Amino acid sequence: MLNGKAILLGVTGGIAAYKAAELVRCFGKLGASVQVVMTAGAQQFITPLTLQVLSGQPVCTDIFNLDLESEIGHIHVARAAHLVVVAPATANVIAKMAAGIADDYLTTVLLATTAPVLVCPAMNVKMYEHPLTVRNLNTLRDIGVHVLEPGTGYLACKEEGAGRLADLPLIVETVQRLLTLPSLKGKRILVSAGPTWEPFDPVRYIANPSSGRMGYALAAVAARRSAEVHLVSGPTSLPAPAGVHFHRVTTALEMQDAILKLAQDMDAVIMAAAVGDYRPEQVAPQKIKKEESEMTVRLQKNPDILRALGRAKSSARFPILVGFAAETENLDQNATEKLARKNLDFIVANNLTQAGSGFGVDTNQVRIYTREGMREDLPFMSKEEVAEQILDRVEHLMTAAGHEAF
Repeated sequence: MLNGKAILLGVTGGIAAYKAAELVRCFGKLGASVQVVMTAGAQQFITPLTLQVLSGQPVCTDIFNLDLESEIGHIHVARAAHLVVVAPATANVIAKMAAGIADDYLTTVLLATTAPVLVCPAMNVKMYEHPLTVRNLNTLRDIGVHVLEPGTGYLACKEEGAGRLADLPLIVETVQRLLTLPSLKGKRILVSAGPTWEPFDPVRYIANPSSGRMGYALAAVAARRSAEVHLVSGPTSLPAPAGVHFHRVTTALEMQDAILKLAQDMDAVIMAAAVGDYRPEQVAPQKIKKEESEMTVRLQKNPDILRALGRAKSSARFPILVGFAAETENLDQNATEKLARKNLDFIVANNLTQAGSGFGVDTNQVRIYTREGMREDLPFMSKEEVAEQILDRVEHLMTAAGHEAF
């Protein structure tokens, strides 16, 4: 997701400096090159050698280093970065940034860079809430610096409150968003995800093994592209992606209610949820006790949410509509029939019998069918990469006539 991007990571002298090692690893796994700049204080918590090994580049620490600075290296470092991330950012360095002080390698680079800057504060709660720190952070925001609010909880100083370095996945997601073109800015995207649970008593239900990963990846990627994203999710163990409007549901009837209320105001609806086809006809008010005899549960059909959306699409201006087909046989036939029957713009199909594809995994291999009769096989890739491909096609359709939102 960050291929070809150069990130400058500034590490300052707080206890959270040790987390910089994992940040370097995360950025590297996403394809970015990472240049680390450390303050003197940071080197008291983690060694430059550690970050040099992980980044594969010399760590910048001394503005007067004769080797690195023989060609005014700090200016080159500042110009080479696509994004500067200061994590953790201490109250001291935040104050220097706000005052324009450049008395070490990091603060000099921060004045010299023209790249976007992301500051991730981490400090004692009283220091964070001090009026001067509040003023300094507001000063940085006023000049266009991005500030990622710290987490709240138990701090290293044994106090509780705001001041913990933001969770690393949130930092990584924020970095991806800042380095992604806002190609969906002003657009509204609705995504459904996960399974539905259809109960037949208070403690038992009928479900499927959908993890929700595909839908959550779609929501995250759309949000990175600056769309207003609404994610309607059945029960999953996944955290809601940052920056999306999250709607939690349990049953197919609840999902139908949420989807139909939101859909008409969207530019695109992507139905990635594995909605249960059937639900128990009756739900027992108390737990059903185990008996010697067999038990029969009578099922009734759930509403077809995707078909209802397709019908609405036929009768009025309606958002781009994308469906999914998870099949175990006759992939082409079943997917193309579903595409036509439910009046979709395109459908994303995958074979559940193929290893690494479908439920409960981070990867997928899909085939895309369009209403114009085109078929395209995508290579085996991560679900986030599949989401990128799907949203590329959604964006293409948005430029075509007849796909305006309400």
